[in-house]
Amino acid sequence: MDLTKLLKPKSVAVIGASEKEGFGGDVCRNILTYVKDRSRVYFVHPKRDQVFGVPCHKSILDIEDTVDLMIICTSQKTVVPLLRDGAKKGVGGAVVFASGYGEVGTDEGRANEKELIETGEELGIAIMGPNCAGFVNYIDDVQAFAFISEKRDRKGSVGVVSQSGQLCLSLMECPSMRFSYCISAGNGKAVQMEDYMDYLVDDENTKVVSIYIEGVKNTEKFAAVLKKAAQKKKPVIILKTGRSTKGGAIAASHTGSLAGSDKSFDAVLKKFGAIRVDDLEELMAMSSMMATMPSIPEKATFTSMSLSGGETGICADVGSQYNLEFPDFEPETLASLKEQLPSYATPNNPLDMTATLSYDEDLFAEALRTVMRDPNIGMVLVGYTLLLEIADPAIHYMYKGIEKVVKEGSCKPIALLPFAENTRNPEYSTKLFEIGVPILPPTVYAFKLLRYLSDFIEYHAETKTLELAPGKPASKNSYALSEFNSKKELEQYGVAVPKAIIAASLEEAIAFTKGKDTPFAMKIESADILHKSDVGGVKLNISGEEAVTKAYNEIMESVTAKRPDAKINGILISPMLKAGVEMIIGVNNDPQFGPMIMVGMGGVFVELFKDVALYPAPLNHEEALEMLKSLKSFKLLTGYRGSQPCDIDALCDTIVGISKYASENKDELKELDINPIFVYPEGEGVGVADALIVKYEK
Repeated sequence: MDLTKLLKPKSVAVIGASEKEGFGGDVCRNILTYVKDRSRVYFVHPKRDQVFGVPCHKSILDIEDTVDLMIICTSQKTVVPLLRDGAKKGVGGAVVFASGYGEVGTDEGRANEKELIETGEELGIAIMGPNCAGFVNYIDDVQAFAFISEKRDRKGSVGVVSQSGQLCLSLMECPSMRFSYCISAGNGKAVQMEDYMDYLVDDENTKVVSIYIEGVKNTEKFAAVLKKAAQKKKPVIILKTGRSTKGGAIAASHTGSLAGSDKSFDAVLKKFGAIRVDDLEELMAMSSMMATMPSIPEKATFTSMSLSGGETGICADVGSQYNLEFPDFEPETLASLKEQLPSYATPNNPLDMTATLSYDEDLFAEALRTVMRDPNIGMVLVGYTLLLEIADPAIHYMYKGIEKVVKEGSCKPIALLPFAENTRNPEYSTKLFEIGVPILPPTVYAFKLLRYLSDFIEYHAETKTLELAPGKPASKNSYALSEFNSKKELEQYGVAVPKAIIAASLEEAIAFTKGKDTPFAMKIESADILHKSDVGGVKLNISGEEAVTKAYNEIMESVTAKRPDAKINGILISPMLKAGVEMIIGVNNDPQFGPMIMVGMGGVFVELFKDVALYPAPLNHEEALEMLKSLKSFKLLTGYRGSQPCDIDALCDTIVGISKYASENKDELKELDINPIFVYPEGEGVGVADALIVKYEK
């Protein structure tokens, strides 16, 4: 649906305009406070002649003008009739503050919401809400927001969409936040969160898209929007609740959203290069930093320029916690800094400048130029705690030095890094913002944000598949394939499975193994038995007719005794695989995002350390390699402590094959498990020891 009349209206009618506190009164107050040109803003109330001295119409039908946007400040029962009146005046967008819809969780509320959505679709009206706080378009000076905040200039380039109106207000009250749009979507059932995201990704005035979301309603649209943002290299920063069990329950009860799998959500954002933050402070600070910098650093490498050794040490220590790269300066840079700094200073990165240069704008500017010229440096952090009341004049000279370098052009991104949380001086906060220098939060927050920034810099959309494969299972019921049939399905997708037979009799088992020197694995073959070892259904390293006979009989006796109900196809016999680096590959079909590929080291690494990587299907070879590199135990594949490097290419090819299988069977596949898969030295491939596929019933 076209959101132009909703978000960029040329004419606005406030229905239920009032002087009282509440939606009707507060919307009017915001309009009178902020909107300069009110020539096409109309107040409507059936029982008032004026509101705050502004003439008031009895009905929207009395307005002698077309109306793009109607802001409905009245109760739920009045909304649908008002929408029908608005349609007669050309209304294409409506803000509905009223509650009493799906969020209350009753049949009546759901029926009200269904009627509202259907009415909007019938009339061609894009509806924000219901149960929302409205929005502000700072670019075009449109006020449709129902909460009051301190008067100040908030115009900027961060586009915010939030399912919480109170969080919108909190963002608006943050002095460092400057917006293109601030949108409280409420229930977001008519115009959905994904629609607003799409609008902001396309909006030329929005540099950063910042989201508070409680659940994804439209998976296909969500993926399409993130793909578009990735291709445009436009930052999308998301704060999503639901990481914890309790958080997920709160999100669901608040808006009826599905919390879904939080780890799957993380994996989806990683695939599309979106940034997930952990709290509101991170959302504000990350958005402000990304929007304030004139450009994104070309390299994810940093230097800090601080005025003391203590501050420098903090930068080194906290930066290392977040794996930030502080590369060594080039010899020319070190030589130049030695000439500029006092004789007792020892230049390194991070850099202790001492305080001397901070009282001379020209010397400070030259030191800044010196570190910026170093080809190893992508971004400069100026360490300084900006206080509300300035006693030490250093900031005056430092700012002048920074300003000189910025105005010379070809300047690498700069940020001010404080070492304690204090109320910041508004004069210099504004001055730094105007020259494109964001002020970060203190170090632990700051370096965590710079980790996010580093990941964003190092993300390359052209190397990704940028697709999801959400499925639509026909049933909640499922069934398992036997190991033999599971391996046969995977073999069609290039997965290396060993040659095997199902011996339906002892004679067949003896015939298959006779005359062969290699030892064999013998396992019960039954789709009804998923954990074969638990019922005595596995025998390994079996050689010779006598051993085969004994193993066959023992397996059959044990299984029939412990699982008399199971349908047994026979004994699966295959040559024993040689030892290799043991890994596990799995698939879980997420109900929202589709098949999720899981890779990890086998044995204690997956069971004890939970060292696994998760990524949405489909994926390519490069994405598979990226998954492996993210494992803490990846070194075991690369030739750790004298061992031979493993056939990582073959392992990646296997992961890609499994991803293709999962994508092409997204409506049928419930889960898949290959455990273990042995990875052999370079050029020797991999070997699948066991496999299990579980499918949904058709």
